[in-house]
Amino acid sequence: MADQTEATGGIRLEEAAIQEFKPTLRGELLRPGEDGYDDARKVFNAMIDKKPALIVRCGGIADVINAVNFARTNELLVAVRGGGHSVPGHAVCDGGIVLDLSQMKGLRIDPVARTARAEPGLTWGELNHDLQAFGLGATGGYISITGLPGLTLGGGFGWLVRKYGLALDNLLSVDIVTADGSWLTADQTQNSDLFWGVRGGGGNFGVVTSLEFRVHPVGMVLGGLLIHPLTRAKDVLRLLRQYVATVPDELTWGVLLFSVPPVPFLPEQMHGTPVVAITVCYAGPIEEGERVLQPLREFGPPLADLIQPIPYSAAQTMADILYPPGHHNYWISSFLKDLSDEAIETIVARFATVPSPQTTVIVDHNGGGAISRVGRDETAFAHREWTYNFLITSAWADPADFETNIRWTRGFWEAMQPFMANAVYVNYTSDEGEDLVRAA
Repeated sequence: MADQTEATGGIRLEEAAIQEFKPTLRGELLRPGEDGYDDARKVFNAMIDKKPALIVRCGGIADVINAVNFARTNELLVAVRGGGHSVPGHAVCDGGIVLDLSQMKGLRIDPVARTARAEPGLTWGELNHDLQAFGLGATGGYISITGLPGLTLGGGFGWLVRKYGLALDNLLSVDIVTADGSWLTADQTQNSDLFWGVRGGGGNFGVVTSLEFRVHPVGMVLGGLLIHPLTRAKDVLRLLRQYVATVPDELTWGVLLFSVPPVPFLPEQMHGTPVVAITVCYAGPIEEGERVLQPLREFGPPLADLIQPIPYSAAQTMADILYPPGHHNYWISSFLKDLSDEAIETIVARFATVPSPQTTVIVDHNGGGAISRVGRDETAFAHREWTYNFLITSAWADPADFETNIRWTRGFWEAMQPFMANAVYVNYTSDEGEDLVRAA
């Protein structure tokens, strides 16, 4: 009897089938126990510890097609990895096959047409690093290590969302391998129904092998933080509410509650201190941005004013220090019906009991601006009418702290239910029950 290896759902793979599959690949095929396997199965969220039977580090489109056909023939569970930043761990699976696209980093920029065609292994930081050389920027990603495809297919908030919309609003076409192994291009004129679905419907329509984006003239921006003591948190949230109706589209901003990480540009005595901060990215003329931000900078005054002119590619790394890889993460999110006084009271009171100094709570102003000028039925992302997105990003270093942090996060979430809209941004979820999926 031929040697077999355990796969998934009772399926056992014939060793001969694996050996026949391996030489069809230009990239690597990794199996449990082999060098590189454990590193390849790690993702951003250290809480995810899944062990696939096979990992295909795809070298190109042919590897993706071959891997999809192999998985279908052998009835394998499939996970697709782009940047590996999915907090629920969708980039890896137990027992099945992982299509790892992280080595596919091709990029072509057309500075005249202002477009960029990118392969799925690129991160937003890598894309915008290269775009910056042409004075251009792509809208998508608050954290630079986030991969392009996962974020885009679920929506694509980022530092330019109010000026230029979601990442998916700037998507011009995708190349995609479907479940039957077909390679298709989807855009407004061909496979348009599929193109509608991938813009907000998530990653279950196929494996995206390239994305073409519209990109924008973005050179220097005004970016950074205004840090206030936590005792001013209610006032800072009310300030956000006061200005949302009047700030221009060039300003993407929000409020963070977090503990100051040990960074050299802040006094040592602030390290570990819980604070509230206004975070901003103004993508317009610097002088005009200074005028728009002046009342925010004068409020308080803040403990620290870290706003300065910086390249957009640098602005996209602003939040990275709050989200280092290697921590255990549990995120949950919803749009708010409104930022009422009662909601503010609840946010501040709950954060005051936060068990982990790595946890951040966010209230983003995403509404209005470019996102609201796309019709509700034009894409599969329909949640365009909400002013605020609320997000708890619980993170902790010690696995033993799992129960404490999960309990605190879920308690916070339950306390916020009276203020939540029945609408969820799918990219910000961890615990997808049926109700959450339907809301998304």
